[in-house]
Amino acid sequence: MGLFHKVKVGDQVISPIDWEMNPDISFGTFESWGGRERVRNNDECVYYFFVDNWGDEPKLCLMERAVKHAKIMAEIKAPPEMIKQCVKGQGSSSIFEKSYAIDEPIKQWLIGNVLDGGDSQLVVPRVEVVLVEDMGTPLPSATEKPFTGDAALLPSAPDIINDDQIAAVLKKWNFFDSEHNLPGKFENSLISSGNPEVIIDQRTSLMWQRDGLDINSIRTIQRNIEKLNANKFAGFSDWRLPTMEEAMSLMEPEKNAKDVFLHPCFSKEQPFVFVAAQRKPGGYWFVDYKQGRAFWSSGTIPGGFARLVRAVA
Repeated sequence: MGLFHKVKVGDQVISPIDWEMNPDISFGTFESWGGRERVRNNDECVYYFFVDNWGDEPKLCLMERAVKHAKIMAEIKAPPEMIKQCVKGQGSSSIFEKSYAIDEPIKQWLIGNVLDGGDSQLVVPRVEVVLVEDMGTPLPSATEKPFTGDAALLPSAPDIINDDQIAAVLKKWNFFDSEHNLPGKFENSLISSGNPEVIIDQRTSLMWQRDGLDINSIRTIQRNIEKLNANKFAGFSDWRLPTMEEAMSLMEPEKNAKDVFLHPCFSKEQPFVFVAAQRKPGGYWFVDYKQGRAFWSSGTIPGGFARLVRAVA
């Protein structure tokens, strides 16, 4: 760790910079697994540089990481070609791994040009803009939209799903999936629950979070579910991860204006979510509302989001 390096972001002087920290090990440091000693002090912040390659062009950023949050503090105006060469040096990666460790040329450029009284104009503070998400037209009540169709009792128990089984699972219920079942369309009957944080699907008799839990490791997601149940979110204490079938039942065959395959009453801020299904010999299944598909990961991505569900009695 560079104990004496500091960088000025607006009026704030940040020090020290942790040169060992990077996106790959940050979850291991601040969660319950990983190669470094775990950080347990909620007030302790670690600052490190990384390359954000999620947009059209890669960017060099300064991250503030703590047990309870991760926040991009600033973008650093490094030479674009240097940043691109850093990305190229990472090799191939999945579409879910787009945050990279900096390389030695970027580190030396930072030390020579930005840190310890360097050019402050190269540091552009990230201004947080709070946007109110458009949740679409208000949903009708059960009285306004009584359900008269065929009910669908979806599997609710955790499962093991192997690669050669997923297509059959999706086609059985006619779920849209951009890789396995393009003609699919599962008809929901969504209504207001009277609580703006949750909605009800009359066809499946399921109550859903309209938003969900932020990205985290599966262990932290499970702990957060326990806390949410202890606090009786929306008045209930039986919230859980959805099964593959339950999560796929929300998949729409076309993207909405928020660029996700979901009804607009759901938030776009949980683009891919954990489901209560694992894969043998290893891995967790996810439902990806951004790409419109089910997929599994061996754990090479830092974690996932969650949208919780419960059965309506």
